[in-house]
Amino acid sequence: MKPYDYLIVGSGLFGAVFAHEAHKAGKRCLVIEKRPHTGGNIYCEEVDGINVHKYGAHIFHTDNREVWNYVNRLVEFNRYTNSPIANYKGKLYNLPFNMNTFYQLWGVRTPAEARAKIQEQCREYEHITHPQNLEEQALKLCGEDIYRQLIKGYTEKQWGRPATELPAFIIRRIPFRFIFDNNYFNDPYQGIPMGGYNRLIGALLENIEVRTGTDYMAHRKELDALAEKVLYTGCIDEYFDYACGHLEYRSLRFEHRHLTDIEDFQGNAVVNYTDRETPYTRVIEHKHFEFGKQRSTVITYEYPDDFEQGKEPYYPVNDEKNSLIFRKYQELAQQQKRVLFGGRLAQYTYADMDDTVAAALKLWEKESL
Repeated sequence: MKPYDYLIVGSGLFGAVFAHEAHKAGKRCLVIEKRPHTGGNIYCEEVDGINVHKYGAHIFHTDNREVWNYVNRLVEFNRYTNSPIANYKGKLYNLPFNMNTFYQLWGVRTPAEARAKIQEQCREYEHITHPQNLEEQALKLCGEDIYRQLIKGYTEKQWGRPATELPAFIIRRIPFRFIFDNNYFNDPYQGIPMGGYNRLIGALLENIEVRTGTDYMAHRKELDALAEKVLYTGCIDEYFDYACGHLEYRSLRFEHRHLTDIEDFQGNAVVNYTDRETPYTRVIEHKHFEFGKQRSTVITYEYPDDFEQGKEPYYPVNDEKNSLIFRKYQELAQQQKRVLFGGRLAQYTYADMDDTVAAALKLWEKESL
């Protein structure tokens, strides 16, 4: 008999939830992690009492009560509500697009005035019946002002290409709210774990053996021999040695700054920079996620980046070419008898945290039948 029932490759949210459920069911689990810490991209680094979201801002939100109850049984969540600000060439606008935004853009005060202004701007693009790219799609949906000031520059920075070269399907719709409401998410449940995400991961992996600093791909044969089954949460193309080609991603680069002489840098957790000239897409001020009162602050400049080996893959490029490659890897994955594939990298998807938790629970439920 092998020492473990499951070898779980990756200690991010998907792997941690699966390991937690397997452990509760009496299964022997070994979790391995390439990084020197657990938690994957939701790992927080404590700096001067501030929990810094090391790999980008993570805000837990869901409309799934079962998932919300599940994570709250593990750790208490605060009442943080995501209300980002857009900075376009020094002028500030509320997000998502709501009556505050429309007032800041045009001075309109009623929903009727706002609707009329949007319809007036959209009429200029009625001739676009079949949008050929993101720019045409956005102009048709929202008109000139919102597109030029709040969408175009941010999107081009994010994807590293002009909007005229991006597919129209990236923007299928543009949600407008004709009320004064800056809550970015429509989900009824939202918050941040009190004390940071490390507490959530710690609760999930309690009493489970974890080995950090362990590269699965470098020691695959001996690690596989330790367990009856493997849950792999890494890049699916890497698992199969890129046999069907490389999947494309966009990456991110973070510049963290500890400002010891500033108590509050921007007055908000998230400020997006929507002009093309500013090289970063947003600035995160981490203390505001937990209503911090520290005398210093930590901010992070977030820069979109081209993906290459050695960088973290963040956003899949879900175009036709990559979707075809991924389907080939899915077929290979289905042929594996002892290996399960889960998580955003193994599924080549961008997944919110609640969907990640739900998918891990569903996989375990299937395994436990």
